[in-house]
Amino acid sequence: MTRPIAVVGPTATGKSELAIAVAENVGGEVINADAMQLYRGMDIGTAKVPPSERRGVPHHLLDVLEVTEAATVAAYQRDARLLIERLLGDDVVPVLVGGSGLYVQAVLDDLRFPGTDPAVRARLEAEAAELGTAVLHARLAERDPAAAAAILPSNARRVVRALEVVELTGEPFTANLPKPGPARYGTVLIGVDRDPGELDTRVDERTARMFVGGLADEVRALEAEGLREGRTAARAFGYQQVLAALDGRYDLAEAERETARATRRFVRRQRSWFRRDGRITWFDGGRAGLAEVVTRQWRGSPSV
Repeated sequence: MTRPIAVVGPTATGKSELAIAVAENVGGEVINADAMQLYRGMDIGTAKVPPSERRGVPHHLLDVLEVTEAATVAAYQRDARLLIERLLGDDVVPVLVGGSGLYVQAVLDDLRFPGTDPAVRARLEAEAAELGTAVLHARLAERDPAAAAAILPSNARRVVRALEVVELTGEPFTANLPKPGPARYGTVLIGVDRDPGELDTRVDERTARMFVGGLADEVRALEAEGLREGRTAARAFGYQQVLAALDGRYDLAEAERETARATRRFVRRQRSWFRRDGRITWFDGGRAGLAEVVTRQWRGSPSV
């Protein structure tokens, strides 16, 4: 049986293009590991590779949720593992690609999900609505600094969930995260990064292309489909900023600047998350012939 490949790292490093090229080299199929690319219609703002640019490589776990549905790590873990096992059974190489670190970890490690208590969840959600998510994030930073470092202060759902787990289990949320051992399925982990200054420029340029390419119109169309009610989708970078512009909080030019700033901050969090995993072999996203280098790395792994 062959091994999967996971291509991970910060936003805008070139992971998607690399994954397609590697999949072509090894006879593989791509599996999305970006939480926001799970949503139908969220194409421009998530930099989803359009079908015409996928070069015939099948892509999975894209466009599987409506914007009103909540993406959950537990559901993704179930669906991605089933898909990987089916592909491996057909002797097809799964190429997992994305920057949602917890989603990748849920697939490759023994990540389990503590139960939930509706009353505790409702109370914490009410506090977040009344006091603001930043107050709850500060509380999380006191009780579980590692979780607070990995969760954006604006991500109310994840902040509430982390505090819920702390309250129900009496342990830090991160105590429920496994210590990395051998990756499930013998997966070869490839990290893609770039010089921080270069990556900031790439983020700014990509954000500008999104706004020129019709992000505001995409948000307006999704708003009619319930985007504002989506607990996860409405918080995606670009989408939340355009919604704020539509509400008159600022204009679209400022929405673009805010999107770029938020994305640059997120890149630093992604880098910190993935750099903790010593199983990842890192490459510069601008390296010439990177797909061939990664393919050789995969072929040279034991049992491949």
